[in-house]
Amino acid sequence: MATSSQHTSSFAALGRLLRYARGYRRRIIAATTCSVINKLFDIAPEILIGVAIDVVVNQEQSFVARLGFETAQQQITILAVLTFFIWAGESLFEYLYQILWRNLAQRLQSDLRQDAYEHAQRLDMSFFEARSSGQLVATMNDDVNQLERFLDGGANAMIQVAVTVVAVGAVFFVLSPLIALLAFTPIPLIIWGAFYFQRKAGPLYADVREKVGDLSSRLANNLGGIATIKSFTAELREARRLKQASEAYVEANRQAIRISSAFIPVIRMAILAGFLATFTVGGMMALNGDLNVGAYGVLVFLTQRLLWPLTGLAEVIDLFERAMASTRRILDLLAEPVNVRDQAGKDLEQPVQGRVAFDQVGFHYASSGAGVNGISLEVPAGNTLALVGATGSGKSTLIKLLLRFYDPTHGEIRLDGQAIQDVSLKSLRDAIGLVSQDVYLFEGSIRDNLAYGKPEATDEEIIEAARTAEAWSFISQLPQGLETPVGERGVRLSGGQRQRLSLARALLKDPPVLVLDEATSAVDNETEAAIQRSLRRIGHNRTVIMIAHRLSTIVDADNIAVIDGGQVVEQGDHKTLLALNGAYAAQWRVQTGQVNNADT
Repeated sequence: MATSSQHTSSFAALGRLLRYARGYRRRIIAATTCSVINKLFDIAPEILIGVAIDVVVNQEQSFVARLGFETAQQQITILAVLTFFIWAGESLFEYLYQILWRNLAQRLQSDLRQDAYEHAQRLDMSFFEARSSGQLVATMNDDVNQLERFLDGGANAMIQVAVTVVAVGAVFFVLSPLIALLAFTPIPLIIWGAFYFQRKAGPLYADVREKVGDLSSRLANNLGGIATIKSFTAELREARRLKQASEAYVEANRQAIRISSAFIPVIRMAILAGFLATFTVGGMMALNGDLNVGAYGVLVFLTQRLLWPLTGLAEVIDLFERAMASTRRILDLLAEPVNVRDQAGKDLEQPVQGRVAFDQVGFHYASSGAGVNGISLEVPAGNTLALVGATGSGKSTLIKLLLRFYDPTHGEIRLDGQAIQDVSLKSLRDAIGLVSQDVYLFEGSIRDNLAYGKPEATDEEIIEAARTAEAWSFISQLPQGLETPVGERGVRLSGGQRQRLSLARALLKDPPVLVLDEATSAVDNETEAAIQRSLRRIGHNRTVIMIAHRLSTIVDADNIAVIDGGQVVEQGDHKTLLALNGAYAAQWRVQTGQVNNADT
């Protein structure tokens, strides 16, 4: 399906790119200047050939003789010297434009990728939930590389084609306006063909970029879920799906190639018409004495120099269209709005005590309508709040709102009395440690992962945090200890080991507020008992907010809030809630095996 960005002109995309690259203006001007000078030197030898023919034919009456060089030998000598300097100048400026354009391509692609990544990090979680990681990786990697390829050679080629038309055209009109008119007759057809191709190819190349993203997404998903694929013996099915995505990419390219391939034969015939006009009419004029023989030689050589490079225009425009399709995707990503605004420079008052308050907080996801409705909860500093309830009741939503992954549509969340929307994201998130059910470990060593929130941590601090989380017992038994590689997403460790490392990582950060989102739901009884012991030790003088399905893990919580349908339906400590004999008590009886026959 065509998107609005596909209908955006490629030249509009180029304008957006130039506005983004305004900090590179001097480099672009320098590279363009070298390209122009190089092309002027490049077409000069054809002019010198014509002048040399004029010298041989007319000798003392030649054009060069009028400049003060009387003998033919002197004229040939000065032409040889000029040829040397022209070729040297052409070589020098070719070296310079290659260096300038290629370095510009490297610098711009690096900065674009970095800016796109940094902007993506600031985007709301809803952005990532609505897009596949494969599409984003394709934009930041393949699309940026496509733009780099254009800047490496395509930009210079486009500039030099324009310079050739202008410079050669000027020489033509000086020597023979009639032949100039004949030689330039095919150019409107060539330009029309180029724009026709651009108009036809633009949407096709946008579709190619989309198919690249789909293919990257399919590869990333399949490689990330290889264990699931194997367990369901779905290798053949996934291979077919990948082939479908790959064939869709091939077909999108085929459509674009069909348009681009038709361009060169048409242009070749237009060039032939222009060359034959110059060759024939100019020859007749030279034979009749209406045109100097040297000028005729210049015109014949320059006609080929003028028209033949235009056959490469199709390839250049092909590269340009691919690059602009990629540019639109990159700049569209950079234009994505950031809704969760960072109040940079307005930090939480230190030291942070950890007093958390939810005041009539409301929020609903646009995609599903689920969320929370007018929740009010108070967590005194150093206390433990447990959130329980069915899946989808709104427990995790409160945590996401506390971390400002989203902002509430109603109400306010405060930390130590300060509205969290009024303080910097860094100071807020530095004050909160998150241990999630879905533990994410980065590829690297155990040390790298433990010190992720505190890179400057000493070995003693790392080991102490690991001991507190009861992770040191297994780390110390590993042959490489803290240097043990964890593998991608921690695949070399067990689920319980990953969970303990996640807890140790949060503890090393030493946050005033610790958030545990289903931290024990996917671990065995031994690991759960170990984490329970850890929580009893670390819960002192620290605010802890826990989400748990296993009620046995929260019996010591100072306050337990039962969430149902986005609202708090019960609240109190364990004994109080059991005495209420409501939803919490019913769930407790189920989990402890106290359900009688009547209940079942």
